[in-house]
Amino acid sequence: MGLGLINTQDTLIELCAHLDGQDWVALDTEFMREKTYFPQLCLIQLATPDVVACVDPLALSDLRPLMTALYRPQLLKVLHSARQDQEIFFGLTGKPLAPVFDTQIAAALTGHDTNIGYAALVKSVTGTHLPKAHTRANWAARPLAPGMLDYAADDVRHLRALYTHFRQSLSALGRQQWLQEDCERLTDPALYANDPDLAYLRIKKGHALPPDKQPALRELAAWRESTARQHDLPRNWVLRDAILLELARAVPQTTAQLQHIPGLDKAVRAKWGVSLLAAIARGQSAEPARLWQQPHRMTPEEKRLRDEALDEMETVAAELGMTPAAIASRNDIKQLVLGNPPAVLLQGWRYELIGKVLLARRNNAAAAPSDDNNVVADER
Repeated sequence: MGLGLINTQDTLIELCAHLDGQDWVALDTEFMREKTYFPQLCLIQLATPDVVACVDPLALSDLRPLMTALYRPQLLKVLHSARQDQEIFFGLTGKPLAPVFDTQIAAALTGHDTNIGYAALVKSVTGTHLPKAHTRANWAARPLAPGMLDYAADDVRHLRALYTHFRQSLSALGRQQWLQEDCERLTDPALYANDPDLAYLRIKKGHALPPDKQPALRELAAWRESTARQHDLPRNWVLRDAILLELARAVPQTTAQLQHIPGLDKAVRAKWGVSLLAAIARGQSAEPARLWQQPHRMTPEEKRLRDEALDEMETVAAELGMTPAAIASRNDIKQLVLGNPPAVLLQGWRYELIGKVLLARRNNAAAAPSDDNNVVADER
């Protein structure tokens, strides 16, 4: 079939028939979302060992045959940095793709930087230099500008070589199970649901509010999430974080009091004012609560444990030929020391490799009698 633009139902059915006979497919998407809440899917690129195709969803009336083919559980989906693509497919179908093979994760497990980009990885593995001519292209425009189709196809054409390379490398290192565990996390629907009741966690400065004001901010964040979704607007186009924080701090009770909120102009008050007051009232009727984790100044003992844990992780990573960040972040280690170990260190290969040891060390330190000097340091 070769390189082709799939923009008719007949050619889409032909592509789907081809996919039904495959064990894996390299996959990527192009989308736009600068002016919307939901990303606008503009192109789906696919490659198998002998086919490269670009599906134009803007020209097709029914993508269901393709979704059926892609969601076949026997078909492994190969992506690079799969999170955003998974969000696209979750929005289309209500569930993420599974199973997946993320080449960015595979690269990290074999010694590359954890956030290595696709072009850099292609250059490192294959020696091929990919052009950047259409990095900021308008993928919603039709017809596509010359060269854009080939540029988009490159995103899956070379993904095939990356898949073959990392499948072999991980097998040689005995780390196939590591990759499977990490990629399975990308198939958790909770990652992509954007639950309005949890939207407050996106606001970084909520901890600065007193407990009696935090529920109001939670309700305001939930209102914004639902409103942005309903009107298909970016969250900040509805209201910025700073305005939500000021509303929760001031807890206005009337439309007249809304006039005193910085940044809340007349048009916004007219459009959203009643809804904002209702969200604030819901928050005020709730019990005061600390919903955000409070910043914590580490004690000397906690810093010592953290530094020892980081040293241990660096030693283990060096022995494995990996970067420490591929095992855990510095914040993961800090949270473990503070008694809030992240799930990633409590299960799977990371737990067996280092989490078990670090957790035992932390628990032993917590059970030991306090040092008087550390007590004094804590009180300061």
